[in-house]
Amino acid sequence: MKYRDFIVILGVILIVMMLIIPLPASLLSFLIILNISLALVILLVSLNVNEPLDFSVFPSLLLIMTLFRIGLNVSTTRLILTEGDAGRVIEAFGQFVVSGNVIVGLVVFLILIIVQFIVITKGAERVAEVAARFTLDAMPGKQMSIDADLNAGLINEREAKKRREKITREADFYGAMDGASKFVKGDAIASMIIVAINLIVGMIIGVLQQGMSLPEAATQFSLLSVGDGIVSQIPALLLSTATGIVVTRSSSETNMGSEVSDQLLAFPVMMIVAGAVIFILGLTPIGFMATLPIALMLIIGGIAIRRSTRKNDAAVTEDQDKKAEEAFKSPENVLSLLDTDPVEFEFGYALVPLADSSQGGDLLDRIVMIRRQLALELGIVLPVVRIRDNIQLEPSGYRIKINGSEVAKGELMPDHYLAMSPGTEDESIKGIETTEPAFGMKALWIDEGTKERAEMAGYTVVDPPSIISTHLTEVLKRHAFELIGRQECKQLIDHLKERYPALVEAVTPDPLSIGDVQKVLVNLLKEKLSVRNLPIIFETLADYGRMTTDAGLLTEYVRQSLSRQITEQFTDGRQSLKVLTLSPDLERKISDSVQKTEHGNFLAMDGETTSRVLKNVSSFAEKWTDMDSDPVILCSPAVRMYVHQLIERYFPNISVLSYNELETHVEVQSIGVLSAA
Repeated sequence: MKYRDFIVILGVILIVMMLIIPLPASLLSFLIILNISLALVILLVSLNVNEPLDFSVFPSLLLIMTLFRIGLNVSTTRLILTEGDAGRVIEAFGQFVVSGNVIVGLVVFLILIIVQFIVITKGAERVAEVAARFTLDAMPGKQMSIDADLNAGLINEREAKKRREKITREADFYGAMDGASKFVKGDAIASMIIVAINLIVGMIIGVLQQGMSLPEAATQFSLLSVGDGIVSQIPALLLSTATGIVVTRSSSETNMGSEVSDQLLAFPVMMIVAGAVIFILGLTPIGFMATLPIALMLIIGGIAIRRSTRKNDAAVTEDQDKKAEEAFKSPENVLSLLDTDPVEFEFGYALVPLADSSQGGDLLDRIVMIRRQLALELGIVLPVVRIRDNIQLEPSGYRIKINGSEVAKGELMPDHYLAMSPGTEDESIKGIETTEPAFGMKALWIDEGTKERAEMAGYTVVDPPSIISTHLTEVLKRHAFELIGRQECKQLIDHLKERYPALVEAVTPDPLSIGDVQKVLVNLLKEKLSVRNLPIIFETLADYGRMTTDAGLLTEYVRQSLSRQITEQFTDGRQSLKVLTLSPDLERKISDSVQKTEHGNFLAMDGETTSRVLKNVSSFAEKWTDMDSDPVILCSPAVRMYVHQLIERYFPNISVLSYNELETHVEVQSIGVLSAA
């Protein structure tokens, strides 16, 4: 602990001791001046903070200062009632305020109490309460705004984390201020009660115990009581003002003094107008002696500020032009053009309302949800999607780019809905024929009036934002393997290392490098398998990584370890799986055609056999469209990798599984045998 920490702890302990131990009048006078000084410092600090969170300790400090003031009140009350004296400071304040008239002193004290209690404290309490409520209500919206900015690439992960922490701190601060304002309110009530006690009980003690006459006792104890009340109310008033300033401050880049001067003097013409009005006011019985100095001050000041503002604006404009010209010529300005975004979504100007939240568009929020959904499904953190409008596109067109290259595009009718037939066409549903962009299904663009009839007829009806969301989701799933490089793989490994440090150390950097692990993850994602279960993947790599570093073979071992996951993915809750099997002759021919090299094993089958196999796969794929499951080819583990290499370019939607990748409880139904004949 630092010495400053000990000072705070010691100060709180001494405040508590003040409530018990009597203090001499000289020490009490010193502590009263210290109390006023601390309150003044807190007020000045509250004036100079740029935003409330810069003074986040204020609620706790307010409680300590209130306790300090109560301790002083207890000590002064003890001295007033026992000795009829409370030190020089209280006596001096009492004589100065009372000025020989007790009633005037009491009236001044009551005015201070009323100003603090009703005007400042009550207002600050209400502002803190409303601010706390609004801050809590606005938290979800602010969080979504941060996610949208992150998703649009306007901020990075570090800035997003910093903003989220700031939102949490704001909610905590305004909640604490809502409670802390009650301290000031209670302190004002306590001050009135203490003054009344000192005055009434002091007069009784003075008459009955000290032998004073009633006028003498009234004069003596009213002076001390009012002095004590004024002394305690001055710092209380300062702290109440500081409370009001802190809770009414909004975040800005400058302190309150700069803001007041900049904003109040931002319209010098208004100062000239005000000066003219004050000058005209001198024609009334008020006279020019009172109005002329202020009128001249306002008019001259307004003219001077107006001239200064014009010069400053001209200088700033010239400086900005020079900086812009220098930035344009700098090499960094050219280097920034070389950067490409991993994922880009560009759209025509007619689709701007879908992405503009001020026009009711929720595309940014949908993209945030897409990234979360794919993180759960695929097990990777996709990069932010850069969203921008592009006037070179068709007004209602859009395109999706991966690593700077276009991979998908589409065109919408923003004021229409896309209706997809359930299988039986309804001739009463009329629309513009089109193709659904995500899955290539035939569909119709229908208007608002036809929407309800289409839904009643069993059509699937979706709005344009949902079309974009579905298309973008499918494209990102299909190209997810292109978005996981060594840097992204390193992030996944670091996240896994937080929970399984020994497991990660058994795999990387020895025997496998980050690049080796990345190739395995890419192979899994390329075949639409989730890599979310990283612990099982790394357990398998730890077992087989010392035997081989071939990414293809390691991928096969990992797939077999993920058999439960693969079974659930392809059976989708069913107890059976319809597959296309390979003939023994074809498996043997594929096995004999494997060419082993230093860089891995490859399938090198002759062109004629390859053509026949692909032709047979195509005929089976056409028959598969009538079934309710996706195409699957089942083969032995030894040739699975090479069968996938053979068909992936021509039939990317056909999955290839091995017998070892299915759980034993699954019933396999063969719908045909694939051969090279």
